[in-house]
Amino acid sequence: MALHVIVGKGPVGTTTADLLAAQGHRVRVLSRSGGTSTDAVEHRRVDTTDAGALATAVRGASALYNAANPAYHRWATDWPPVAAALLTAAERTGAVLVTMSNLYGYGRPEGPMTPDTPLAATDVKGRVRVGMWREALVAHEAGRVRVTEARAADFVGPQVPAASSHLVRQLPALRRGRTAWVVGDPDVPRSWAYLPDVAATLATLGTDERALGRAWHVPSAPPRSQRQALTDLAAVLGGPPARVRGIPWPVLRAAGSASPVMREVLDVRHQFDRPYVIDASATTAAFGLTATPWAEVVAATVGAAPVTA
Repeated sequence: MALHVIVGKGPVGTTTADLLAAQGHRVRVLSRSGGTSTDAVEHRRVDTTDAGALATAVRGASALYNAANPAYHRWATDWPPVAAALLTAAERTGAVLVTMSNLYGYGRPEGPMTPDTPLAATDVKGRVRVGMWREALVAHEAGRVRVTEARAADFVGPQVPAASSHLVRQLPALRRGRTAWVVGDPDVPRSWAYLPDVAATLATLGTDERALGRAWHVPSAPPRSQRQALTDLAAVLGGPPARVRGIPWPVLRAAGSASPVMREVLDVRHQFDRPYVIDASATTAAFGLTATPWAEVVAATVGAAPVTA
């Protein structure tokens, strides 16, 4: 089978590597710190801003996946050199560049977001992601490289660390029957991306020529507000009903004076105070990919027994 190279060994990179390996592909994961290779997945230590080193590690691969994850408050400084190096490596090697992205680029959309929703980011992080995609698309349209992109809602699933998920981080409070304090309005509908569905989308985009030259959304279950989602998680945990409250924005602003990460959250307040819903029907129509049923997502996230029909 083909060689697939993944940059980044976080939850997205690791889950995608495991899926590609299970499908019979050769898999190589590149990261700054390296890792322990297995019979299924090879790890290499590579500076992800060094286009030459990346090209050497990618040579012979059919697809290159950008699953890197710079620190949340350093996107403006850390993303551009990584994105440029990945694009150069893909151009030099001929590997398809598959980028894992998010919904920040849409800014403050009205209604569900589709891949055709205008890219109208109003925050720094969103503009960074828009710039990365537009630069890659220009290179693709010039015939220099082949690119595609997956965009997903906020992650959920047992593979996601608490610091990276608005839902997973609340599990300790739910287990103890304590109040779950969330960012924004706990009752506005939101989409949630189950990490195995993210990996399935990436693996498909990297192996299907129809994916090239455009972005695709990761299929997600019907939207659930933070209150609804946490209530579902608490019910499966078997504890008391979830108590969910929104952290007042003045409190978050005060926290932002000392925390650069919290300042970045304040910059995207619109994502938490208004519906933030994804439409992935184009992905389903093109590739037949569908979202894992929400009940199964909830059970897996809390480590319960699989849901059966």
